[in-house]
Amino acid sequence: MSTIRELIQSVKAGIREISAAQAREAQARGAVVVDVREADEWAQGRVPGAVFIPRGFLELRIEDKAEDKSAEVVLYCAGGTRSAFAARALAELGYTRVSSVVGGFGKWKEAGYPIDVPARGLSAQQQQRYSRHLLVPEIGEVGQQKLLDAKVLLVGAGGLGSPAGLYLAAAGVGTIGIVDSDVVDVSNLQRQVLHTDASVGKPKTESAAATIRALNPEVRVITHSLRLDASNVLDVIGPYDVIVDGCDNFPTKYLVNDAAVLTKKPVVYGSIFRFEGQASVFKPGDGPCYRCLFPEPPPSELAPSCDEAGVLGVLPGTIGLIQATETLKLLLGAGRPLVGRLQTYDALDASYREFRVRRDKGCAVCGDAPTITKPEDLEWSCHFEPRPVAASA
Repeated sequence: MSTIRELIQSVKAGIREISAAQAREAQARGAVVVDVREADEWAQGRVPGAVFIPRGFLELRIEDKAEDKSAEVVLYCAGGTRSAFAARALAELGYTRVSSVVGGFGKWKEAGYPIDVPARGLSAQQQQRYSRHLLVPEIGEVGQQKLLDAKVLLVGAGGLGSPAGLYLAAAGVGTIGIVDSDVVDVSNLQRQVLHTDASVGKPKTESAAATIRALNPEVRVITHSLRLDASNVLDVIGPYDVIVDGCDNFPTKYLVNDAAVLTKKPVVYGSIFRFEGQASVFKPGDGPCYRCLFPEPPPSELAPSCDEAGVLGVLPGTIGLIQATETLKLLLGAGRPLVGRLQTYDALDASYREFRVRRDKGCAVCGDAPTITKPEDLEWSCHFEPRPVAASA
C-alpha cells in the first residue's frame, strides 16, 4: 500500500507542473487560471483574474469556465498538492492542456506578483449565514459583499413587496427601504406575508420592518410612511440602487417610472390580477421603460381593482420572487435580466410566456424628444394593468 507521500509523488509525476512565473505568462496569453482553494483561503487573497472553484466542485463546474477542453487551464492551491490532484482529475475529463502551479499561491506571493485582497472580509457569522451563496461561483464573497453594500427600495409593502422583501433580506441586501402609506387590514393577510394577525391596524412600513429585522437583524430597514407624489419621489428614491415596483395603482407606477428614468435607476416591475401576473426590468439606457409598454392608463371604468376583481393569494409570491431574483441579478451583475422582455404567468395553466418589449423612440419620458422632464402626478384610482402595446411574442 502506498504512503500519502508516494501517492502525491505519483500524481505529480503524471501531470504538468509549472512555476509561478510560468503561470503568470500563461495567464497573460489567455489561460484560464482556477483557484481550487476553500472560500476562507480565497477571501484572504487571490491571483487577479482567477476563477474560484473549490476543489470539491471542480469537476461539476469547470465546464462553465472552460468549456473548450483544449483550452489552457492553470490550477493553483495554497502549496501545489490539491491543484495537482485537480489537474489529474481534469485530465481524466479530457482536458489536454492542464498544469498545476508548484508551490501554489504561496510561491506567487513570494515572487512579489500582484494579488487581489478584499478591502474587508465577511465576519464569521456572515460567512455562516451566507455560506450557500459563497459556494456559488457567480456570487462568492465578492458578490455577497455587493449585496451587503446594496440599497433597494420596495415601493409597496403589500402582495408583491412581501415576498420580494423577505427574500432580499434573507439574501443579505444591506439596506432595504420601504414606502407605503397604508395600514395592515385583515383582508391583506391572505397574500401579504410580511404581516401577521398581530399587525392589523399598524402601519405597513412598521409591520414590514419588524418582520425583516426578525429574519435578518443585520439588514438596515428605512421606512417611508408616506404616499409618493411629485414633490417627494426624487428625494425618496435618490439613495437607492434598485427600485422594486410592488405598488397597486397607476399614479405611483407612472410616477416611479418617470422618476427612475430621470435619475437613471433600474426598476424591477411586477403586477398581478386574479390568476395572472407579469414582471419585467426597466433599466434606463439599456431598454424600454414602463411608458414604452403602457403609454397611457385605460379608462377607470374599464379597469377593476383587486378589491373588486380579487387575486389568488399565492400569485404575489410567484411574481414577487421573480422580482427578487431580478433585483439580485442586477446587484450582482449576473445573468441576463428581464430588460426588454415582459414575462407573464398564468397560474391556471401553470404557464409562462415572454414578450419582447422595445424602447419607444416617441416615449414621453425616455424617447428621443421627451416631453416629461420632471415628475408629474397622475390622477387615477384603479389597479388593473392595461394590455401592452409595445410587446411582441
